[in-house]
Amino acid sequence: MSQEELQGYKGVALQALRQAGAKIGDLIRITKNGITYEGILIPRSELGDDKHIVIKLKSGYNIGVRITPNTKIERIGEGAKPTFAAPPPPPKKPELPKVTIISTGGTIASRVDYRTGAVRPALTASDLYSVVPELGDIAVVDAEILFSLYSENITPEHWSEMAKCAAKHIERGVNGVVIAHGTDTMAYSAAALSFALQNLPVPVIFVGSQRSADRPSSDAATNLIGAVTAAAYAPFAEVGLAMHETISDTSIIIHRGTKVRKCHTSRRDTFKSVNSKPLARIEGGKIEMLVEDYAKRDSSRKLVLKPEFSEKVALIKFYPGMNPAVIDWYVDNNYKGIVLEGTGLGHVGRYCFDSIRRAIKNGVLVTMTSQCIWGRINMNVYDQGRDLLALGVIPLEDMLPETALVKLMWIFGQTDSLEEAERLLRMNLAHEYSERTIYE
Repeated sequence: MSQEELQGYKGVALQALRQAGAKIGDLIRITKNGITYEGILIPRSELGDDKHIVIKLKSGYNIGVRITPNTKIERIGEGAKPTFAAPPPPPKKPELPKVTIISTGGTIASRVDYRTGAVRPALTASDLYSVVPELGDIAVVDAEILFSLYSENITPEHWSEMAKCAAKHIERGVNGVVIAHGTDTMAYSAAALSFALQNLPVPVIFVGSQRSADRPSSDAATNLIGAVTAAAYAPFAEVGLAMHETISDTSIIIHRGTKVRKCHTSRRDTFKSVNSKPLARIEGGKIEMLVEDYAKRDSSRKLVLKPEFSEKVALIKFYPGMNPAVIDWYVDNNYKGIVLEGTGLGHVGRYCFDSIRRAIKNGVLVTMTSQCIWGRINMNVYDQGRDLLALGVIPLEDMLPETALVKLMWIFGQTDSLEEAERLLRMNLAHEYSERTIYE
C-alpha cells in the first residue's frame, strides 16, 4: 500500500495501518485499553507526529488515538476517499450585475470538508454559491484563483499580479471586483492597488475573515455578502476593504484602501479607518455612503493601470537606543526611500541625525510618519522636528506608515527621478492624506 493512500501518516502509525490493510476513507475499529473507537480514517498533516491515528466518529468529531503495543486496529469497511462535491449552483440571473471574485488565499478563501475536517480552497463559482447561496440573488459571480497564500507571504510582486488581474476583469466589463485576502497584510495590498489602479470605473473591494468557516462565529459569509454587494451596487469607484463594523453581524463597513489598519488579532471588527471616516456602511442589503468626497462609479471611465513596485524602500520604526547603523545599511544597499516611523509629532533621536544626513546626501528620499495611530505629525512644534526638516526629511502629515511604505514602493516603480518621486509623494493620489484631523 503506497504512502499516498495513507496521506500524512508515517512511522509507527503508518506501519500499524499497513498491517491492518486500511487506507484513507475506510471505516476502522481501534481497540485500546478495553475501549473501542470506530470511525472513518482521515488524513493527517504532514507535520504531525508518527504515533497517532485520526478518525472521524459518527458524531462528526475527529479524535486522535495514540498507538501503543496493545492497540488493535481492524479494517471493518471500505469507504470512498474523502472528496468534496460542490452542489450545482443556483440558476444565474443574467439581469444582475457581474462581479468577479479573485482569490489570493486566507481564511475566507477556504471551506471545511466536514467529512475529513480538512480545509480546502473554495473559490470556484460553484463552491462560492454552495457556501454562500445568497450571492445568487446579489450578482452573477465568477471567480478566479490567483494565489493560495498566507498573506504574510505576499510581496510587492503579488500586488502587481493582483492589479493586472483586477484590470483584466474590469476591462471585460464587470460591474465590480472582489479580492479575497488574508487579513494580516490585507491593508498593505489594499493600499497598493489604490495606487496601481487609477481612474477606476468600478469598485475594487478587498475582503477577508477573522474566523474560519467551521466556527459558528465565522464572519466569512457576512463579509463576502457585503463585499459583493458593494462591488455590484456601490456608487463609488475606489479601492475599499470590507469587514465587520462591530463584533455583531448587523453591518459591514467599507474602509478606504489607504486609510485602514488591522487593530486586533482576532476580533471580527479588527479593521478601523484611521484619521478618516469609512467610505460606506452596508446594512440589510442597503448601502449608506459615509463621506461626500469620493470617486463616482462610471463604466465609461478608462482604467489606468500602473502595477510596478520597487522593493528598494524601507520602513524603520524608531525606538529609544536604536542603532542608526540600520539606516546606514539601507543606504549602503542602494535603497531609494526610507519611511521613518517616529515618535509623537514626528521625531527620532538626535543620535540618528548623522545617518539621516548621510542618507539624504546619497540621494535617498527620507520621510517621516508617526507611531501614533491617530493624529498627524507636525515637525515645526519642537526644535528636534525643525532640525529634521532642515536636514531634508519630508513630513507625511497623517499618512499611515504602511501606506507611506507602499506609496514609496509604487512611486519608485514609476520613476528613478528623485524630483519626480518627491512630487508624487506630496500629491494626494488616493486619499492617503486627510485634509484635516478628525476627532471623534
